[in-house]
Amino acid sequence: MENFNWNQGFTLDFNLQSGFSQNAGTTKRYLSDMRDFYGDTETVESILEKDNPLIYEFYELGCPEREGDLAFGTTIVYPGLVGSEYYMTKGHFHKKVDTAEVYYVLEGEGYMVMEDPGGNTREISMKKGEAIYVPRSFAHRSVNTGEGPLVMFFTFAADAGHDYGTIEQKGYHHMICRRDGEAVVMENRKWN
Repeated sequence: MENFNWNQGFTLDFNLQSGFSQNAGTTKRYLSDMRDFYGDTETVESILEKDNPLIYEFYELGCPEREGDLAFGTTIVYPGLVGSEYYMTKGHFHKKVDTAEVYYVLEGEGYMVMEDPGGNTREISMKKGEAIYVPRSFAHRSVNTGEGPLVMFFTFAADAGHDYGTIEQKGYHHMICRRDGEAVVMENRKWN
């Protein structure tokens, strides 16, 4: 983005309730973009016959991938279910696996699902006003378990990159599902 001077500083708008920005670029992920990420394939296809709901979107700057710079933006995960599984982000490792990331919840509630290459997992519940530190080497996914949007601010090293492919192929050991009106951590039968 040519309007931002990466070497002299700048300001940027982010609405602290909606996560929207008038000046940052947005990327939208619809159910059709995530059909292989959900456990209940039949329900996914049934929904897609009638609709293609927006699952989440994120605003980011397209920061140069230079060592020493920080990438930042907002992620908005909308409320909803695919079968019993809550709406979620695809999740990713960083290409530079030893990169950590910080999220701050501006609105809503949910879970951060994490897993390292050795299969160690952690699911952390999160709500408005909390910061979540995702340690280096952990893939991470945000899951919205609330009634309204889950809005988070994020920042990480700009040269870290994203690896979505590993998660697309393997998935996570655990998934967050709704059972008897509550969010529960369950084993993912599709995990490879």
